[in-house]
Amino acid sequence: MLRSILALLFFTTLFTACKSDNNSEEFINSSSGRYLFNANETIEVYFKDNVLFVKWRNKELKPLKVNDSTFYVREMNEKLIFNTSHNQIQLAPKREHHDIKYVFAKLKLGEKTPKEHLNDNNYEKALEGYLAIQKKDSLSKIIRQRTLNRLGYAYLRDHETTKAIHVFKINTILYPKSSNAFDSLGDAYLKNNDTLNAIENFEKALTINSENRGSRKKLNELTKKEMKQE
Repeated sequence: MLRSILALLFFTTLFTACKSDNNSEEFINSSSGRYLFNANETIEVYFKDNVLFVKWRNKELKPLKVNDSTFYVREMNEKLIFNTSHNQIQLAPKREHHDIKYVFAKLKLGEKTPKEHLNDNNYEKALEGYLAIQKKDSLSKIIRQRTLNRLGYAYLRDHETTKAIHVFKINTILYPKSSNAFDSLGDAYLKNNDTLNAIENFEKALTINSENRGSRKKLNELTKKEMKQE
């Protein structure tokens, strides 16, 4: 009997939610926009025929409306609670959050994440963004040396050499004592047929760590080529 009542309540709630997919014009105007999911990733909220949609990690998601300010996103297994007066989205508390409050602030018009600046080849703004993240949280996963290194080589594989150089340069600024960071920057310059800058960065890598065999090998090969050309 209890199971039947609970099931009835669930389907009643679900039916009510599905019936009220439409949202008010005021809510649409105040909630539409991009929100900072983390320091380098966004959630975009938009509407089609008054129905709320979310773009997250390049996927279009249609949340289930719970009430006028709360929406359940199945793919995230999270409830988004809109606080339009503060331009925020908050995740509904649950046990898995371990008492951590997750709040996503709405971005201003034209405001971008560091990675978005990288995609626009805006090196200065990207650097500024990554330095701000480092200042706020030096242990952030977003600015880990290996994270940026992987991103740089991903750009290289996609033949986006300029972006790769920008990422690796940022890595050397964030981690000026890393031999590997300068070695990677040397690789990017080498891929870009910029031998002089490649040599300079392989030399910096060796100055930091004379046991960096990869940098030593590449530097020797480039030096021999230079000597032959002379």
